[in-house]
Amino acid sequence: MILNIFLLVLGFVILIKGADLFVDGASGIASNLKVSKMLIGLTIVAFGTSAPELAVGIKSIISGNGDIVLGNVIGSNILNIFLILGVSAVFHSLTVKNNTVKKELPITMLITILFAVLMSDHVFDKTVKNAFTRSDGIILILFFSVFIYYLISISKKKIDNEEEKEEKKLPILKAIIYTLLGLVGIVLGSNFVVDSASFIAKGIGVTERLISLTIIALGTSLPELVTSITATRKGEYDIAIGNVVGSNIFNIGMVIGIPTSIIGGIGIINFSFIDISVMIIASVLLFMFSYNDYKISKKEGILFLILFAIYYGYVIFS
Repeated sequence: MILNIFLLVLGFVILIKGADLFVDGASGIASNLKVSKMLIGLTIVAFGTSAPELAVGIKSIISGNGDIVLGNVIGSNILNIFLILGVSAVFHSLTVKNNTVKKELPITMLITILFAVLMSDHVFDKTVKNAFTRSDGIILILFFSVFIYYLISISKKKIDNEEEKEEKKLPILKAIIYTLLGLVGIVLGSNFVVDSASFIAKGIGVTERLISLTIIALGTSLPELVTSITATRKGEYDIAIGNVVGSNIFNIGMVIGIPTSIIGGIGIINFSFIDISVMIIASVLLFMFSYNDYKISKKEGILFLILFAIYYGYVIFS
């Protein structure tokens, strides 16, 4: 038990330092390549910090624990908005750019709703059970491909005027090394945290169900949490928001899409209608708050955290 407590603390230290290097490196890559930091947030940062979810997803499908990958993605996407953006906004109001409000956030809502529909077979046909087939996974990958095409198209555009200002650039090689080292630290640190926390939880008698809904979802979202808070602290709001938006799209399109389309679908699945509804509500609220005045204020961040507390109170005590 003492060893696992030590590994838990060590994991957090590695995670925080890794996120620090990762944000600096990603920002440096954006400056050197003259692409927007939002694009870097949507791609390198988002996909990198979603690596734990993908690893858990593939492992869960192979081992026949399909509900774990679905619960992990649903929980992580809720956490990304309510907890991560909530905490980040409390640190500092997050400015959301026009392009993000009009394009990236609607894409996030669409793929979230699509994911919910594909899991809800019983709603449309009372004679069948809810399942997630290989065809459903292929549909998600196709939708995700449209998102990738969109990212490629915007990468060709010039960076925003405010990002064209002279700033001290990190040499490109150093930026790449920082990004890679940071990513290794993020994945390694999150693994330490998840494994040691799971061991401690089991040691004090917490059920497997509660562990999968809380520790695994929160643990695999730790990279996004620490990275977004670090980015906000450094004033890199585009990276903080792009990280969450890109991660949520990646979680659905790839973390669910790849294992189910290649390895195989998930048979009969069990999920709470409330969980799915909260995931959709989180995406809609993020869009509404951002559309209202192109920022997520501290008050809205606090509201996100309150909703997070209410939802997880339900998860723990239900």
